[in-house]
Amino acid sequence: MQPTFKRISTSSVLNQIHDPKTIIIDVRPVDAYNGWKLRNEERGGHIPGAKSLPLKWAIYMDWIEMVQHKNIVPSDHLIIYGYSEREAETVARMFLKAGYKNIEVYPVFVEEWLLNPELPLDRLERFRNLVPALWVNQLLEGQKPLHYQNNKYVIVHAHYRNRDAYLTGHIPGAIDLDTNDVESTETWNRRSPEELKAVFESHGITADTTVIMYGKFMSPDNNDPFPGSAAGDIGAIRCAFIMLYAGVKDVRVLNGGFQSWVDAGYSVSTEDVQKRAVSEFGAVIPSNSSLAVDTPEAKEMLLSRRAELVCVRSWPEYIGEVSGYNYIEKKGRIPGAVFGDCGSDAYHMENYRNFDHTTREYQEIEKIWKDLGITPDKHLAFYCGTGWRGSEAWFNAWLMGWPNVSVYDGGWFEWSNDPENPFETGIPEETELNTQK
Repeated sequence: MQPTFKRISTSSVLNQIHDPKTIIIDVRPVDAYNGWKLRNEERGGHIPGAKSLPLKWAIYMDWIEMVQHKNIVPSDHLIIYGYSEREAETVARMFLKAGYKNIEVYPVFVEEWLLNPELPLDRLERFRNLVPALWVNQLLEGQKPLHYQNNKYVIVHAHYRNRDAYLTGHIPGAIDLDTNDVESTETWNRRSPEELKAVFESHGITADTTVIMYGKFMSPDNNDPFPGSAAGDIGAIRCAFIMLYAGVKDVRVLNGGFQSWVDAGYSVSTEDVQKRAVSEFGAVIPSNSSLAVDTPEAKEMLLSRRAELVCVRSWPEYIGEVSGYNYIEKKGRIPGAVFGDCGSDAYHMENYRNFDHTTREYQEIEKIWKDLGITPDKHLAFYCGTGWRGSEAWFNAWLMGWPNVSVYDGGWFEWSNDPENPFETGIPEETELNTQK
């Protein structure tokens, strides 16, 4: 016999929102949590303070690791809600099997909470720029999805020197874009305005085109000559950053990339879609120059109390055990940079992603940053080795609506190539400035 969980009322949930011993869990898709109305509900968003733990994740064998990752422990009191009571109870049973005892189900979230405009909801500030697979599919079917007022769009499959990633399976109608087209292969910085203009025009992209970016995660291996070729999911966000910097007004990223498209059960194409060039980009490049920071400004930021360089690299890279790349020799970090921990290495972003490659719950990222002293009242410039991970961290802050965020485009690659620039190695509290040249 299936266990019956206590069903609680809307007023009971309201009374416990701020109880530190209570954890509210939203089991709807991450996109609904962020703010998307996926089932024509009255309002979008989640109960303030709720954690995102989608029902979809129940299929993963390491589900309990996700729970632990969110610091949900057996002694916590859990309130679980979703689109339906059945969905909430499915996740509640998983908690019960894992040893959790104090579990309640809130069954009328859609019927009561979402229908009452006086009840609070939180959402990701720029959730419209992080789109679900459903939204992309509606575009392809000729519908007018929510938060889309344009009449022209381009779906772009990003990859790094790996057209096979595109040709072996992509979203129908998508064109491909090699990250080398928008990054210099000598410096890995964004290309010149003239080069970007030509690339965008050849790919049919104007300043007024809605661009939907996505990539394909293919299990990068550091032993490969070009590990980044398997990290198209990160490369897509790098391209999105450069497009926004250049002046494309409406750039969207498919949350979870190609994996989300496949998980949703939509069809996959192997057609080599021809690009339809346009004659004019339609804006001065860069239209948003403040999104990118170069080395002179990065040095000024290091001297300012109102600015911060955020190093989005792994701990071994940060303390100088490894450079992180097979083409970067020098090891270490920029003195004064704050650690923004990406995860394991240069080609993964575990600390910014969920297990299904969707973007991590934004409130978790925000808390990690604030614990490190990374706050929205400062000018923040995110960097890594060559720009990909820095762009993804920047994108998270930009989605949150943080007002003054940039990418330090040169990163460790450019900084370490100048023998005049100082660097540090070791654990910060145990080292002094290393001035070796």
